[in-house]
Amino acid sequence: MLRLITCLVYMGGYLIFSIPKLSRMKKLPISMPLEQKNFLVHETPKQWSKTIMAITGSEIEMVGIHLIPEGPVLFASNHEGNFDIPVLLGSIDKPFGFISKIEIKKIPILSSWMELIHCVFLDRKNRQKAAGSIMSGVELLKEGHSLVIFPEGTRSKGGPIGLFKAGGFRLAMDSGVPIVPISIEGTSGVFEMNGRLVKPAKISVKVSPPIYSQQYKGKDLIEIAGEVRDIIIKSRKEKRIAS
Repeated sequence: MLRLITCLVYMGGYLIFSIPKLSRMKKLPISMPLEQKNFLVHETPKQWSKTIMAITGSEIEMVGIHLIPEGPVLFASNHEGNFDIPVLLGSIDKPFGFISKIEIKKIPILSSWMELIHCVFLDRKNRQKAAGSIMSGVELLKEGHSLVIFPEGTRSKGGPIGLFKAGGFRLAMDSGVPIVPISIEGTSGVFEMNGRLVKPAKISVKVSPPIYSQQYKGKDLIEIAGEVRDIIIKSRKEKRIAS
């Protein structure tokens, strides 16, 4: 219970503490190089995420970080639990935004930071608006930003990896950026499997080699989604065997 309370207090307190920094980041000059601006903006979310994971007492093993290519990419990860995002934000140096449900946009300060790191808010109940959000994501990738998608669409909570929805892979198809598969294992042990209490867990994050546009060009989205899912499942099995 103490870890859960500490996490909640820290999350809320840090967001309030970050308001002056948020204001400064919004005023960064338009002329500043994109890469430099993204790294400056991501310093705060990265520190927030690292501290949250430290509070949980979890041990994070990151494998294959060197496989992430330069330039914008579409990270595609399985989705175990609520702590997937802070694990990735704290572990991956390349700045990225992510696809989030539109309800999060109602949370003050947090939603402002998410907009600043170029997250895309998706309204799953409105197909037309959802399509518009995907197009916004495509434009972000073309501009040089990276994004994370969780194609399962919901948390597996420690169960088997679910089927991957194909729609998110249009982000790569229409922008031409590499797809970088990521397997996460163990985050559900922090929260979802503990009766909604926060406990330490051993977390494994493995980055697989990127899939470049010439490799997926000409394939349909369902086929791409299935191939990425297979890579992630295989990656998790290989990690278990190696351990």
